[in-house]
Amino acid sequence: MNQNQFVWHDRYKIGVDFLDKEHKQLFSTMNKLLQLSDNEEKSEWVCREGVKYLKNHTEKHFEHEEAYMQSIEYEEYEVHKRLHDNFRFETLPALEAELKETQYSVESIRHFLAVCIGWVVAHTQTEDLAIVGKTKSKWKNISHEAENDALESAILQLIQEMFHLKAKLISEQYAGEDFGKMICCRFFYKGDQKEKWEVTLIFEDRLLLKIVSRILNTDYPKIDDMVINVTRYLSRQFLEKIRENFPAIALLKMEKECLLTHEQLVNSFEREQPSCSLLFDAGEGYFAFCAATADSIREKISINSQNALTAVSDYLVKEKEENEKRKQKILVVDDSEFMRSRMVKLLISDYDLIEASSSLSAIQKITINRPNLVLLDYEMPVCDGRQALEMIRSEKEIADIPVMFLTGRGDRESIKKVISLKPEGYLLKTMSDEEIKKSIDDFLQSQ
Repeated sequence: MNQNQFVWHDRYKIGVDFLDKEHKQLFSTMNKLLQLSDNEEKSEWVCREGVKYLKNHTEKHFEHEEAYMQSIEYEEYEVHKRLHDNFRFETLPALEAELKETQYSVESIRHFLAVCIGWVVAHTQTEDLAIVGKTKSKWKNISHEAENDALESAILQLIQEMFHLKAKLISEQYAGEDFGKMICCRFFYKGDQKEKWEVTLIFEDRLLLKIVSRILNTDYPKIDDMVINVTRYLSRQFLEKIRENFPAIALLKMEKECLLTHEQLVNSFEREQPSCSLLFDAGEGYFAFCAATADSIREKISINSQNALTAVSDYLVKEKEENEKRKQKILVVDDSEFMRSRMVKLLISDYDLIEASSSLSAIQKITINRPNLVLLDYEMPVCDGRQALEMIRSEKEIADIPVMFLTGRGDRESIKKVISLKPEGYLLKTMSDEEIKKSIDDFLQSQ
């Protein structure tokens, strides 16, 4: 039996006693259902009654919360109520239908709980905090540049509020670079005048596992259906909050959602470059926010209320297949175009190659692409290999990335200087191609 627990913490309090009490009861009810889902001997009747109780409590809570908002004349009441209505009149009925159709299977119960957990956590940390003024108000009547700056600020704030992580922007032109295993959730919005937007949230696997582990009070080991479905509904709530602050999509309605593999993400960038594409380092992993004005990909795993179970399962299979085919990445840093070309030609059949002609360019590409190995020229102008390695080791987020020096000097004194910097190894440029390739293969296979 798993030991997953969905536990109430003081960080979820909004400061209104009776609402906090009701939120706490919601957490407790979902936690009991979570324990039932881990119990193979559970009966359909027990789960059905548990779901019924949760639904009734949720609806009563919404009524009480809406009455409170009206009593204090909360200005965002209509937006908040719309979110409630969407959950109780669209999301919950669809989940209930799925439970009945599958006779309360383990998979359908996990899906039900993941959606509820993702929705409740995100809603509590954003919309409910806004009731008591603990989140920033939306912006109005500002220029495009200011809008982008405000969007960045809103995303940073939401990462703090929803995930309790302090993030920083590391790129304003994220183009789908492969920073490791990731989950990509894309949402399509449409307006009355047929205007369209697609918004993609991209989470690095290790970031998601950190977030879900914290929510479920356990060390969650891998990406599975529970993690995917929690992520989907965290993402929905994240975007609902962003929609208030992003005039271009504020009045649009979500039409559909899908999951993308990394390969599909890259293909979509090639077809339609996003008008907004931001990459953040959240400390525990990377997070990207991308928005475009067209549907840039056709072959995708679309999700609706009827196919959610199979769609998530298909996505996990496809993602696993893609990860198994994914090559390890090597960054070649050398001011000599000839040397970079030599390394690319030598390694391209077995690895993904990234090139940089200077140390400063290398730092940027290491940060975004997170290679499995850096081949670093020791003798470069302006900022040499020693200084570049010092910069890499000084940055917590990239300090653990392996570095091998490329050096043209094989005398004892020069090698002694290289070794003193404690790289993972060094390669002489005078070595044969076969020797260089074997050294790199052996090192990466040992990792």
